[in-house]
Amino acid sequence: MDAIERHCTLRMQDKLIRGLSRKDFTAVVINTIIGAGIFGLPAAIYAKVGTYSLLSFVVCALVIGLFVLCYAEVGSRFDKSGGPYLYAREAFGPLAGFEVGWLYWIVRVTTIAANTNLFVTYLGLFFPASDAIRVLLVLAIIALITIINLIGVKQSATATNIMTVGKLAPLIAVVAAGMFFVDRNAFQFGAAPAFTSFSESVLLLIYAFVGFESAVIVAGETKDPQRTVPVGLFLALAIVAILYIGIQIVAIGTVPELASSQRPIADAAAVIAGPIGAIVVTVGALVSILGNLNVGLLAATRLLFAMSEQGDLPRPLGKTSQRSHIPTTAILLTSFAVLIVTLNTSFISALAISVVTRLIVYATTCIALPILRRQEGSPKAEFQIPAAGVVVTLSLVVMIWLLTNADLTKQVIPIVLAALFGTVIFVTYRSVNVRPR
Repeated sequence: MDAIERHCTLRMQDKLIRGLSRKDFTAVVINTIIGAGIFGLPAAIYAKVGTYSLLSFVVCALVIGLFVLCYAEVGSRFDKSGGPYLYAREAFGPLAGFEVGWLYWIVRVTTIAANTNLFVTYLGLFFPASDAIRVLLVLAIIALITIINLIGVKQSATATNIMTVGKLAPLIAVVAAGMFFVDRNAFQFGAAPAFTSFSESVLLLIYAFVGFESAVIVAGETKDPQRTVPVGLFLALAIVAILYIGIQIVAIGTVPELASSQRPIADAAAVIAGPIGAIVVTVGALVSILGNLNVGLLAATRLLFAMSEQGDLPRPLGKTSQRSHIPTTAILLTSFAVLIVTLNTSFISALAISVVTRLIVYATTCIALPILRRQEGSPKAEFQIPAAGVVVTLSLVVMIWLLTNADLTKQVIPIVLAALFGTVIFVTYRSVNVRPR
């Protein structure tokens, strides 16, 4: 590491507080993964492949496990914030890094907007919301997560831990209690489903497992990140996978009309504990979404901070509060962008583009792994995966398979246009304001 790089590292360490312990980091990963998808997907997956949906969950967990392996090794090389942006910049250069950071910031903004809209929809189960009330609710939700993030990373971590317990408690209760109500006769394995149907079921489940990559962005505020990141990623994925499979078992065994259920977990809870159970699960869904929104904003703002620190965005985005050591300008800018997108989109329209963009970001990190291994001067990896070539190849094959199902008009073209716009921003900013790392 040269003198300039050491100076940059020291500056970032002075600006940010390493307030996230291993437990906190694991909670952040769980919160970024468990959002809203699991509260509806058990029914959708069952409708496609029936009881074989259990296998779909296992296959999807293994697929995500490949991606996590790549992130664990690459992430163990860095102790600064930035995640995929930082990895791409180190492996491929400033322009590639900027494109990854730019596209992933868009992913975070659109995902937060999508889940904010979904949060308002879930609240509609308790009281109807007119257009005016919807706007007020959106403002209140975004204001709440903004305030939590402005207070400080330690306080945000505390809120994340509380929300993690709040979202896991009803889900674990449903699984634990539901096992006593499961009808074994509901598990009928007939002829194997068509490969196309099974593939589509795995594709749907990807949405329930993504988000782990957001957690690595806050490495600059994590204690001993080179060791904490790999352990936190693996532990969180294991917890989520076991919980998801348990949920699917209970849903199949307790909800007779699972394929047509709109709220499968709530319906399972109603079988177990009556209307009160359904209400508890619905509240759990709201807590789950809120926790996901909180850590989503945390990741998005630290991404802007990291890009500013590397000289790819204006300096104000890298400035931190002297009292709380948080990037205030980055938080306010991201919150404003989320507000505009939320008020002008729906859940589905905001979500459509984010999944494909995520896969592109995943691909850059997987390709960066062998490059960083060979590149002289790369930070040392504190964790190395065995058979790295096989893992990277399988990861890329799976990603290509998933990307072949993308919609050209609704997903691919908007992403290409966004990337081109990002190139314009990068070239323009560099031409008028060149500063060293």
